[in-house]
Amino acid sequence: MARSKHQKGDQSTTGQKHETEHEASPNPRRIKTEKQQTLEESLENDKGRKTEKTDSIASKQVDKSEAQKQSAVRLGEEPDVPPSILEKGIIYFFIRGRVNIDNPESVEDIARTYILLRPIEKDAKLGDGPIGDARNNRLLALPKKKLPLSGKDRFMIFVEKSNASFKNLKKSFLAGADYETKTVGTRHTPAAIPVGEGVYALTTTGRESHLVYILTIPEKLDSAQKDLGIKEKGSFIISTKNPNYAGPASARLPKNPKFPAKVIDEFRSLRWLPSKPVHLDYPNSQLLLVGESSGVKKALEPQEKDEGNGAEKPEEFMESLAEEDLQRMRHLTGHQSESIYADLQAQAEGYPQLKTTF
Repeated sequence: MARSKHQKGDQSTTGQKHETEHEASPNPRRIKTEKQQTLEESLENDKGRKTEKTDSIASKQVDKSEAQKQSAVRLGEEPDVPPSILEKGIIYFFIRGRVNIDNPESVEDIARTYILLRPIEKDAKLGDGPIGDARNNRLLALPKKKLPLSGKDRFMIFVEKSNASFKNLKKSFLAGADYETKTVGTRHTPAAIPVGEGVYALTTTGRESHLVYILTIPEKLDSAQKDLGIKEKGSFIISTKNPNYAGPASARLPKNPKFPAKVIDEFRSLRWLPSKPVHLDYPNSQLLLVGESSGVKKALEPQEKDEGNGAEKPEEFMESLAEEDLQRMRHLTGHQSESIYADLQAQAEGYPQLKTTF
């Protein structure tokens, strides 16, 4: 499988559209009834509500079970997980053109680059078929557009969405949109464009965390991937910012992440912590990516705890995961673009194709 204008407008502003997918909250106001309920009627209503709640929970469990059956994720088939692997999954790279630019012809035409993470269980292997929707997708936005390549590159990235379903992503991320302005009339926000897919892991060396990936699509890098800093194998040191400390004015978000007290307590007086998977589960979480010119070597270097329990070496672990994903994507029908959209439960028709050149 080969690896495989409108007028320019303004770049999107930092902090745009951060959300966690959730159901609409019920109306907090209750309408008073003319007749006061008896105790027996109240108890009967409570019983009915409990039954409805139980049925709802059971329904969600059935939906999750059915989704798991249709997924390429094979649970419990990878017993020798290196302890230094904090999380693994599927990674997608997207770009979005600036306002009114559907087909970017250079990095300057891009409004923002995005990283979409779809975690899978650490003890799982990948079989055939689409990845399936576990409704745990995270969308990370990179205002700098290019990925950091060396230790001199220190770029902020933030969580725009967490716990998002593919349905939510299709509606609020993948698709483009038109909107009216009083000054210039109709403006067009382009659809997101895929530029890569692969596997990733969040690893720890004890002192720092790394986000490491191996690209599956495209199988051969072209100019678009190179211009964006996407490698066949890449890694970044990744740290999470303490929300109690204000950042530079140019990098501030309108709201802080709603970290639980347990996470806040871990920061103590520190401005940064090595990133953990839980840090990525909260919109507006700000992360720092530092490039690693040595590639994945440091991120996947075996630790003492890896060698002491007979687990697979981290680099071999990632290579196996990448090979599983390569075979999986090759077996999905159609062009590379169709394989990516099939994974996201979207029809490729109507969406931009995988971009490999500018």
